[in-house]
Amino acid sequence: MAVYTDVDDEALAAFLTEYGLGEVLSFKGIVEGVENSNYLLETSRGRYILTLFEKRVAEADLPFFVGLLDHLALNGLSCPTPIHGRDGRALRRLAGRPAIVVSFLTGVSPRRPDVRQCASLGRVLAALHEAGRGFAMPRANALSLDGWRRLAAQTRAGADTVRAGLAQAIDDELAALGRLWPGDLPQGIIHGDLFPDNVFFVGGDVSGVIDFYFACNDALAYDLAVCLNAWCFEPDGAFNATKARALARAYDAARPLAPAERRALPVLCRGAALRFLLTRLYDWVNQVPGAMVRPKDPLEYLIKLRFHQGATGAGTYGLD
Repeated sequence: MAVYTDVDDEALAAFLTEYGLGEVLSFKGIVEGVENSNYLLETSRGRYILTLFEKRVAEADLPFFVGLLDHLALNGLSCPTPIHGRDGRALRRLAGRPAIVVSFLTGVSPRRPDVRQCASLGRVLAALHEAGRGFAMPRANALSLDGWRRLAAQTRAGADTVRAGLAQAIDDELAALGRLWPGDLPQGIIHGDLFPDNVFFVGGDVSGVIDFYFACNDALAYDLAVCLNAWCFEPDGAFNATKARALARAYDAARPLAPAERRALPVLCRGAALRFLLTRLYDWVNQVPGAMVRPKDPLEYLIKLRFHQGATGAGTYGLD
């Protein structure tokens, strides 16, 4: 979450006339994140999140996201629920951007997840995949192999200013993944971006999952690979095998992984590491003037990629 687009009081008041949300008590920007402009909206009837979608989110994809959130909430997942206006619509425009109001979820995102939280995440990730069953609207993953190739081309000129030899390292990994990437794994709706700041906890248990704007249809085990990257490395880059074991085994207990998914896990983890290396690299070399957020270090994911390149199988991640 972040703030790129300013919303003035007059525009906000006109926008909210379409809803029955009561009197506005407070309205403030949320600085964290890199994708959209987000505001915490508190009214006499409750707390909400107002999101303005910035350029990286294609407007044509927004009905998919709104429909998915409605579907997941209906099927028992604790996630933001779109607020529909008096006319039944959830999507509108505000300050020149597509915009949506969603319910507010309670809980705290962990800065350094512990083992119990990783296990809870594994169970909830499996529940998310189950809740997504039956959602009929398709959306391809724009950040899989072809998307990584486009990002590599767009960042090649600036990559070596971040680290010497980075452009070649990316090209080499893309070539390897082009040969190794599996195409026959169980598919479904994935979150695609399930970092700790997109998960809320009360104590050691997940209380809600947010930020579904990379959700798409893809290999379910790829979502697990994203989480292993995002949750199971320490700030110094060291892999935490205990956290990985807790996360992977909790997921596997709730949705048993097929043999092909287990075999593919190291390659899927490599792909997930490359995906975040490239998107962070793109943000690093194309910083938005005036944005209230600093791009994240892409080299964190180069370290993780090197680890996964040395993985010998699913046992590396705690799966026997």
